[in-house]
Amino acid sequence: MRKHYDVIIIGAGSSGCALAARLSEDSRRSVLLVEAGPRYIGIDSYPPELRYGALFGASVPGHPNNWGFVANLRQGVQQPLSRGRVVGGSSAINGTVFTRGLAEDFDGWAQGGASAWSYEAVLPYFNKLERDADMSGNHHGKAGPIPVHRVREAQWSPASHAFATACAQAGFSHDADMNAPASIGYGALPLNNVDGLRYNAALAYLDPADGRTNLDVLPDTNVRRILLSGGQAIGILAERAGETIEIHGGEIVLSAGAIKSPHLLMLSGIGPAEELTTFGIPVALESPHVGRNFTDHCTLQMPLSVPGTKRMHVDPTKRAMAEAGLHYTTPGSDDHSDMMLMAGVTPLNAAILQTATLGQRLRGLALGARQLSWSKLNDQLTTQWNLSITVILMQGRSRGEIRLASAEPFGAPIVDYHYLEDAEDLRRLREGMRLSARLIGSDSYRAIGARRVAIHDETLGSDALLDEHLRAHVGTSLHMASSCRIGTSIDNSVVDQHCRVHGIANLRIVDTSIMPKVVRRCPNATAIMIGERAAAFF
Repeated sequence: MRKHYDVIIIGAGSSGCALAARLSEDSRRSVLLVEAGPRYIGIDSYPPELRYGALFGASVPGHPNNWGFVANLRQGVQQPLSRGRVVGGSSAINGTVFTRGLAEDFDGWAQGGASAWSYEAVLPYFNKLERDADMSGNHHGKAGPIPVHRVREAQWSPASHAFATACAQAGFSHDADMNAPASIGYGALPLNNVDGLRYNAALAYLDPADGRTNLDVLPDTNVRRILLSGGQAIGILAERAGETIEIHGGEIVLSAGAIKSPHLLMLSGIGPAEELTTFGIPVALESPHVGRNFTDHCTLQMPLSVPGTKRMHVDPTKRAMAEAGLHYTTPGSDDHSDMMLMAGVTPLNAAILQTATLGQRLRGLALGARQLSWSKLNDQLTTQWNLSITVILMQGRSRGEIRLASAEPFGAPIVDYHYLEDAEDLRRLREGMRLSARLIGSDSYRAIGARRVAIHDETLGSDALLDEHLRAHVGTSLHMASSCRIGTSIDNSVVDQHCRVHGIANLRIVDTSIMPKVVRRCPNATAIMIGERAAAFF
């Protein structure tokens, strides 16, 4: 390991792995990639819960590859936030749905002053990252590092067939390509899950780059703060194997994700001045939008029971968590494609617990009991043994915040979502839940013996009762974004369109925190694209 690098990247997640691999293609540039968690090389070296795309054992509180954050979703509603603490980041523990943001999302960024992120500007990088087995043409790539495919309808589970048929009968159009620029409708989900294996960003980008003499990957290393001098970033202060180390770089890049990137900025003295001084952190730069304007997709579950449910399950070591979904626009909404329904094919609890030992289950339950509000703990213990349709609000109006809990560098920040404070968000989620109930009541679901559980007709028939249910049971999709958003100045944002932090030289942020708001699709493909796109700025 060198004492000085041209570029130091903090965080080996979806964006960081892509960025490190692309920057190190230039052999004249030295690159260091730092990650708090361990590194695995080769798919067979990963623990099963990281290897298989529909296993979620790493989401259990206390798992070593999980940061273990806790979210305050709204007053009285808490849940754990599983974020990957491993080389590969959250792409090593996620659900492998690989949908791009819509063209409309990126053109909105451009209209806000970030012309470098228009759809026309980012499309080449989406194409560059993917190796799509099913689609071709100008909007797809065939030779990129990330394998993308869709489960053939002939191989779908009965639950997926019932869902798609019910969507068609309800009048929704078929969407043959959910990664098309104006995708909408029901169909097969694009996945970076091939034959059950989760192709995370480290597998795709770092393994092929292993052996480059100008790229060092430093796992199991916790960054305490960014070193600043004379208004510029000059290095990092980190802890590894019990020792404090200092490493210097020409450019420092935060790719630590939408929670840790603002957290590390604040620990380094960059953020809202009043908050920093409260915890005795010297203010290097007052940047009022650090940790603010946080966005994520909120979710609800519509559980359903099927006789002989085990027969309906898909083996999570061979397939994905979901095969089919629906994107649609809520009637009366001003936001195109603002909702998503996703048909699960394996109960969440089965996917979480499949690889867990009894001791791990007990520890996870004990931690979960402290981190989950009662209504959500009850959901986990009861309804999440069932199949479900997940209702996802893709264009919510709530804005959250990430704040310091202390000046302790390895402590967790406070994450407040402020979900469902807007009446329009409640209205759209009510509509989504009622649509899910109608789908489950359709002929195609009745043909497999499905019935809705846990949510009664009386609740669905009353706005007031349904709102009460939504407020108590709301969840997050773990699609964090916007906590260090792109903009034109420090008065409205944290970084400029080239990912440079306003007011600090040689410091950039490259991850989902720079999104002005979370895209209208699952964001992992966009997170990787951000790393690809940002590499062109260096």
